[in-house]
Amino acid sequence: MPIKIPNDLPARPILENEHIFVMTETRALTQDIRPLRIGIVNLMPTKIATETQLLRCLANTPLQIEVDLIHTQSYTAKNTSEEHLSAFYRTFEDIKSENYDGIIITGAPVENMPFEAVEYWPELCQIMEWTQTHVHSTMHICWASQAGLYYHYGVPKQQLPGKLSGIYSHQLLNPKARLFRGFDEEYYAPHSRHTQSDPEAIANVPQLRVLAISPQAGIHIVSDQESRQFFISGHSEYDLYTLRDEYQRDLANGLPVQIPLNYFPQNDPNQKPVNHWRAHANLLFTNWLNYYVYQTTPYDLEQI
Repeated sequence: MPIKIPNDLPARPILENEHIFVMTETRALTQDIRPLRIGIVNLMPTKIATETQLLRCLANTPLQIEVDLIHTQSYTAKNTSEEHLSAFYRTFEDIKSENYDGIIITGAPVENMPFEAVEYWPELCQIMEWTQTHVHSTMHICWASQAGLYYHYGVPKQQLPGKLSGIYSHQLLNPKARLFRGFDEEYYAPHSRHTQSDPEAIANVPQLRVLAISPQAGIHIVSDQESRQFFISGHSEYDLYTLRDEYQRDLANGLPVQIPLNYFPQNDPNQKPVNHWRAHANLLFTNWLNYYVYQTTPYDLEQI
């Protein structure tokens, strides 16, 4: 089944070229079923790339999905045109009276700043509070997972000795969790961050449970006991070359970064990376949509 997107969204030709089933708004008008309403609060500076990555993951499901792209009004994106935002995005003011089956809040390159120093922090707090009453299930990615754990449960973040960047192996602490249907006992996912949520603080919150960890990258996936909130410290949605592009950008900016771990063959940046996380990325998003959104959300969203 397709994912429903605006007719002229730049991601459309990219996804169609990859034989990913997308449906334009015009065609979707002929459908009689209620699609899942999913909102993407896109905090990344490269918004078009992030849209494409997440839509690619959401499209691997037999469910029809209607996506709203949402940006913060209190911060002006520097790398995305106003025309693109006006054409394809909504603000929190636009959607705050509406209800959603699911919301995804993306990461953002602000982890070295205190939460309260982030320009759009008050608006993001409003959004995170709103998700508790207007959204059935919320997925927080990378920095958003740290922000969500801090806002909802008071879990502080910790500075890492250096940037954690690369492809890391992970272990399931609860292999029978529906989020991990079809997962291997060991799976891989990208990470790209300078900070982490405090593991001890997470362990001391009875409402939280750790679902997956990495011996090198630490806690990967946390959920609340009701499986209404998921906090994912990595970037399963990343494309093949995203870590390469970040590495080259950091080098160009003179930052003391290491070659992303387990990414380039023979640790050689001149070689093409090998994608060995895509299958589990697709499973992660598909299982979330199926088991924690579609099968449990009320048909009438007003009942959330």
